[in-house]
Formats: sequence, structure tokens, C-alpha cells
Amino acid sequence: MATRFHKYLITGATGYIGSQLTWELLRQGKEVEVLIRDAKKATRMFSRRVKVLSADLADSASLCALSTSAEAIIHCAAPTQSTYMASKPVETTDSVVLGTKNVLELAKRCQAKSVVYLSSMEVYGRINSESGRTTEDELGEIDARAPRSSYPLGKRMAEYYCRMYAHEYGLPVRIARLAQTFGRGVAKDDGRVFAQFARSALRGEDIVLHTQGLSMGNYCAIDEVVDALLFLAQKGEPGEAYNVVNEANTMRIRDMAALVQKTLGNGKSQVVFDLAEGLSHGYAPDTGLRLSAAKLAGIGWQARKSLTEMYLELASSWNQ
Repeated sequence: MATRFHKYLITGATGYIGSQLTWELLRQGKEVEVLIRDAKKATRMFSRRVKVLSADLADSASLCALSTSAEAIIHCAAPTQSTYMASKPVETTDSVVLGTKNVLELAKRCQAKSVVYLSSMEVYGRINSESGRTTEDELGEIDARAPRSSYPLGKRMAEYYCRMYAHEYGLPVRIARLAQTFGRGVAKDDGRVFAQFARSALRGEDIVLHTQGLSMGNYCAIDEVVDALLFLAQKGEPGEAYNVVNEANTMRIRDMAALVQKTLGNGKSQVVFDLAEGLSHGYAPDTGLRLSAAKLAGIGWQARKSLTEMYLELASSWNQ
């Protein structure tokens, strides 16, 4: 989507979504600043095409020393590895909650015209929506005793900060609750389940599931997610959350594995289950969540790319 803002600040710009968003903005001729802890990594990735601001987002003191003239801020930074969330719950919580609050403070201080916060479908917790679609005002239970809950609970609290900054300070911040996002540009060593499936199938190896694969997955292509974020920066209602998902791509993990085996496996791989007792991979609990895309469609945006297309684009980018 072509945007009316000329200058953007992106956090987490070396991550998957942040990097794809940054490249798209550069392609559109926008001026981009990136706010990140590892300045060298950002410089290697984008050369001198972006201005790099270096800070630890969870450290309010380091952000207080920064300023930006960006019109729009898109906050992408967050942990992405389930094993990290389960083994480092304190660090995960601080990164998500304190990092978001500090970015909101920066946006308020610098009078940003638009802020988009990247949340997650994990905020919904345990919820069964098989009889219908789950809308943005429905939330299920999250086990507050589980270390892995650091991420979804942190995301809920970060969303609350966004809503209250919009309410109390009039900050124009929108919340994007992202479905699982992939397609072109995924790193070949990405550890998430969708990438594990793709690697196995392309190698002609069996796709191994360490759960029954009963969780419902919700997916959206990376280029469409980038487009939705730029759309929300302009059209979203401040303080509101929007699911970013293609409803046609909702399916159980085991069914997605079968789709990958058929699409990329060349008849050589099969779907198998390894459910050894006591095996822990840090996966989120099973959920029957089926996200509704109606709210975002109601303001004029809709995803269209199928899960098969997403996997073909992922495989194509790995072969380049």
C-alpha cells in the first residue's frame, strides 16, 4: 500500500516482519529510521539506506536520550522463539511490556502522527471458536502459572498500554493482532513449525509432529501483513485492535503438515508423529482459535493469498 507518511521509525527491523516492512518502505522511497539494540546488524542488512538508532527498548533511560521526527512508528520488536519464552519468562515479559511502554513514551514525546503495535493471536489464550469466528473483543484463559505464558500475557499487557495511551494521552496507536506470518524472505534456519515442515518436505524427509497437531492455525502471507500494517497506520481507529488474517487459511497443524507434504514433498516425505512422554519443545497449549477478519475488512482491507501460495513463495525464496 502506498502511504501518505514520508518518514517511518521501525523497531525490530532486523526481524522477519520488521525487515520486510523496512524493505517495502524503502522500495516506496520513504525515509526510514530503525530503532534496534544491534546497530551493526542493522547496518549490515540495510547498508546506509536507513538511519540507525541504537537502544535497549526495555531500558527507559536509553530511550529517553533518543528523539525522532518520524511521522509514523511501527513497533515490531519482540521475542519469537517459543523455547526462549519458556526458558526466559522474565526477560520475555520485560521485552514485551517495558519495551512497548517505552516506545509509546517515545511516540508521545515526539508527537508521532501514527503508531502501530504488532501484537499476536496468542493474546486470545485458550479459546474454542470452531462453531464460529473469534472477534477482537473475545479473550480466553491464559495459564498465569506457566513460564511460556510470559509472551501472551505480556502481549495482553502491552495492548492495554496501547489502549490507555490512546485514551489518556490521545496517542494515535493501533493494534495489529497478527496471525502466523510467512512467505518469501523467511530465514532458511528459522526454527518455527511452519519452516521446520517446509525444510523437511524439501529435503524429502518425513515431517515430524511432536504433538497431536490439533491446535488450529491461522495464517497470513508476509506481503499482505506488511500491506495491512501500512493500511492500519492510516486507516485504523486509535486504541482499537484488528486481526490480520486470511480466514481461508485457517486449519489444524496436522492438516497444514499434510498440505506441506503434498505441496513441497515431491512424494518422498510423509507426516509422522513422535509423542514420546516427557518431551518438551516449548509449544503453546492447543487452541481451537479461528480468527475473524471482519473488523479489518469493515474498514477496507482483506487478505487473499492462500497457504499453498505462501509455501511456494517461501520455497522459491530459499532456492534463490
